[in-house]
Amino acid sequence: MRAERLVALLFLLQQRKRATAAELAAALEVSERTVYRDVEALLAAGVPLWTEQGRAGGIRLLDGWRSRLDGLTGREAAAIFAMPSLLADVGLGSALSAAHAKVLAGLPAELREYASRVASLFHLDAPGWFQQAESASQLTVVAEAVAGSRRLRMEYQRGSTVVTRELDPLGLVVKAGVWYLVGRVGDDIRTYRVARVVSAEVLADSFDRPADFVLPAWWDEASARFEQSLLRETVRLRLSRQALKLLRSVTDPDAAAMAVATAGPPDGDGWREVSLEVESLPVAATQLLSLGVGVEVVAPEALRTALAELGLAIAARNTPVEDRQRRDAPMGPA
Repeated sequence: MRAERLVALLFLLQQRKRATAAELAAALEVSERTVYRDVEALLAAGVPLWTEQGRAGGIRLLDGWRSRLDGLTGREAAAIFAMPSLLADVGLGSALSAAHAKVLAGLPAELREYASRVASLFHLDAPGWFQQAESASQLTVVAEAVAGSRRLRMEYQRGSTVVTRELDPLGLVVKAGVWYLVGRVGDDIRTYRVARVVSAEVLADSFDRPADFVLPAWWDEASARFEQSLLRETVRLRLSRQALKLLRSVTDPDAAAMAVATAGPPDGDGWREVSLEVESLPVAATQLLSLGVGVEVVAPEALRTALAELGLAIAARNTPVEDRQRRDAPMGPA
């Protein structure tokens, strides 16, 4: 993209002080004509460049002049503008606005327009469909403790009771509009739902973060362990080709992937037998109902019965209007 190339040209000149059009063209992998056009664009944007003729000539940048955004490309600037409004939730909204202002002030006009235009094309909507973001009244206080590596005392709603916790706040994670605090209590690292924090106080004591703690990696591992802990039953199914394809969309994706990978050979109609880990039999019955006539429960019998009963109930509820009217019509005289 031209905006990125202009920035690259600018920083090449800052590094080299002087370079010929041929040298710049080789570095940027463009023609010399393109280099001269880009130089004209930078001049029009107010960058103090000039060309010198002769053996020691070339394209020079005014001595002592430097961009205030060393190394920042057009796309990198756009990424800063596209940062989600989630930062406002943790009290960094004003800092983000200030960063935007500084970036705009340091970019040439053409790059300002490019960064603003690209950023306007992206938007993060964190909550899922039919779900609102949770209200977390203590989020700003919790975020302050996280950012400052200060211990946190909080009152936390646990079921019907409120408990007091003092912990080392290691990080914040937002998932589908829900904020989670990852904190260390003693030697244990635990997760707390920020919406359940009734009150919070940042303490004067600081703490040292574990040297080997990386928030994204820890969260991925903890999430996988949690999801796996929910899978407590194993069921045997026969699935049609279409149902096998849809299995990942109706049940746990990892469990579905394992079931597909270990599925038995197809029969004459393409049906295959699988072993699937599920959270519970009632949950499995509801999930498998989405596969319609493409699923048959082999075991356990309790799940087979539950799925059959659900099917019969749906069929009864959705009897055609004419049949229902005939069924409910009063009997005439004999």
